[in-house]
Amino acid sequence: MRCRRAAAGGAAVLAVTALTSCSDGDKPAKVAPTTAGTPASPAPTATAAATHPFTGGTAGLRNPVLAVKIENTRPAMPQSGVKSADIVYVEQVEGGETRLMAVFSSHLPKKVGPVRSARISDLHLLPQFGRPAFAFSGVQSKMKKYVRKAPVEDISQDNGGSAYYRGNNAAPPYNLYADPHDLLKQAPKAQGPRDVGFRFGPAPEGGTPVKTASAKWPAANMAFTWSAKEKRWLASWGGRPDMAREGGRLGGRTVVLQYAKTTRSKFHDFLGSYTPLIKTTGTGRATVLRDGKSYSAKWSRPSEDKGTTFTTTAGAPMTFATGQVWIVLLNDGKPYIP
Repeated sequence: MRCRRAAAGGAAVLAVTALTSCSDGDKPAKVAPTTAGTPASPAPTATAAATHPFTGGTAGLRNPVLAVKIENTRPAMPQSGVKSADIVYVEQVEGGETRLMAVFSSHLPKKVGPVRSARISDLHLLPQFGRPAFAFSGVQSKMKKYVRKAPVEDISQDNGGSAYYRGNNAAPPYNLYADPHDLLKQAPKAQGPRDVGFRFGPAPEGGTPVKTASAKWPAANMAFTWSAKEKRWLASWGGRPDMAREGGRLGGRTVVLQYAKTTRSKFHDFLGSYTPLIKTTGTGRATVLRDGKSYSAKWSRPSEDKGTTFTTTAGAPMTFATGQVWIVLLNDGKPYIP
């Protein structure tokens, strides 16, 4: 699938406006299957175990997990279904553009899309969810064997049958949508939610009041602006409000700008642009946005079958606000221009 080529220059950076002023290679790790609902690591308290590990809420505690790849460029907007996701990952792809992976469990929208193709970094992220259902439009032929070995229920367009359909709002490939309920009918073995490392609760001490935080890639940029009225961070894309097709603005109660080393994988598109490989295991730095404040944090993920934990720079748990979480993956280090 074609992405726009990046202009020279540009980096994954964070700009904050104050109110007062994977594994080392392309091959994903093999993960042994687990039982539905079994956490990757014990929740710290009985209270935490009674809430959804993705949102901190009480809805959908036993619902299966569905991950969907969604286009994140201008021709695809406004997108459908993202507003209902528990977790939204933003990943760099070829040409310096980005693509979303929306993870659902608490709630399912009526439709989701535009659905696009998977990338190798997805297969490094997904093992922490156990064995989720994974919906996407396809992959290049060299990557198919990795999808077959991955701990996912493959409900791509090739396997999803009538769950996928073409809309009349745009030209292909930006008009492929799916019905999440029908998708999950094709994945009866998809597992329920498990601990992915998030901790929810009152905000930790400290933090800097901020109005806006922005994230940039070589050919894309997003921003998140705090809305005291809605008590969440409202997303923008390319300098414009990032709207939901269902109405209203996209955005989350918690936004994590996670810095992870990004290198070139062995995969590339038909234009010759190499697919980025985002290393989401190990440790690194992050900026966590919640309740109108910015917190400097650290992230840690020991292996691909474990979740990612976040702590403050003082070592205390970096708690999230209850509700939708955005994980915005940015390159740590020098600019990565594919």
